[in-house]
Amino acid sequence: MSSFISIMLVHVLLLLLHVCGGGASPIQCYDDQGKPVDWFYLYKLPHLHLMPAEEGLKYLYMDAGSEGWADGKTLINDTQSAVGRTLAPLYEGGDVGYILYNDQPPQKKHLDASSTCGHTKGVVVFDKQQGFWLVHSTPHFPPPKTDGQFSYPSSGINNGQNFICVTYPFERFQTIGEQLKINQPHIYDCSIPASLAAAVPAMAQLCKHTLGRWENASSSPANRSISLLSLAGTEFISFAKGASFDNDLYHSWVAPTLQSNLLVQFWRRSTGILPSDCSPNWEVLNVDLISPGQRITFKATADHSKWAISTDGGYVGPSGSWVCVGDINRDKAEEKRGGGTVCHRDAVVWKAYRTAALQCETCEGKVQTCDKAV
Repeated sequence: MSSFISIMLVHVLLLLLHVCGGGASPIQCYDDQGKPVDWFYLYKLPHLHLMPAEEGLKYLYMDAGSEGWADGKTLINDTQSAVGRTLAPLYEGGDVGYILYNDQPPQKKHLDASSTCGHTKGVVVFDKQQGFWLVHSTPHFPPPKTDGQFSYPSSGINNGQNFICVTYPFERFQTIGEQLKINQPHIYDCSIPASLAAAVPAMAQLCKHTLGRWENASSSPANRSISLLSLAGTEFISFAKGASFDNDLYHSWVAPTLQSNLLVQFWRRSTGILPSDCSPNWEVLNVDLISPGQRITFKATADHSKWAISTDGGYVGPSGSWVCVGDINRDKAEEKRGGGTVCHRDAVVWKAYRTAALQCETCEGKVQTCDKAV
């Protein structure tokens, strides 16, 4: 009996510590119920004509425990959304390292971000144990730490947006910093405390480059792909290119590296859009019509997301079931800008994205169902 009482007392003490703030939540990705997860994908749905305003704030969610896309439990601008919960430690203070980067940053005075910076958007937050890297496609997001709270911009409502969040152990963040340096990001807010800087010099160097220009490229390579193991040991491949790469990310590099034909969704309302590419070896087809989770159907011109999938699924050979979510488009201007994508091999995630791609542009410039276009 005394042993049982002792165990119960330990549980009560731990609970009291947690309630009183003695046990801070670890920095990592969270789902929209507050449960820590190793990784998640989030698809913010577009606001289509004649829809109620809040429809443009709805999202679909998927993580390692999902069977496909599920409706978000709230709206994306809510602090209780998966993105809101994940970003909470950024605004709560504490001795954390963080880098916020976006070629379309939130502050008006920084909206003239140099086109020499990478076309790249994301958030990195970590402490001495672990953290997360959130790659996304939303302009003017997230607000800087000085704003003191999470919010979602009105400019991110009309179009579809994608997010990938991965939880990593602390030792991965030096490599992530090296990848970001290749991307040449527009960093609008950052802090790398002295207690962390010695172990992550690439992050510390990036932070010193806040609002800087990248005309004079440093010693970073033109491009690099590298395997990153999540906190739970899941493999993700980061593809990072700089301005000197001077080529299309997907056809010239991702497709041959993954040994796969690709379907690519990207922002189709910029200038100099690259057509579907069926030159020898690999086909890269532009997605034209989308219906994630079969909730709503919309054209690629209403979707600001940047994602790519292999045409094969179910782990058929080395090329099967790849999903890549990133921040760069297929257009001429962005061949000469930094950016990248994060790829992951998972049959469930692949199926969720593959069934979302309804119509694709053929190599002849026609639009057909994606199955027939390949």
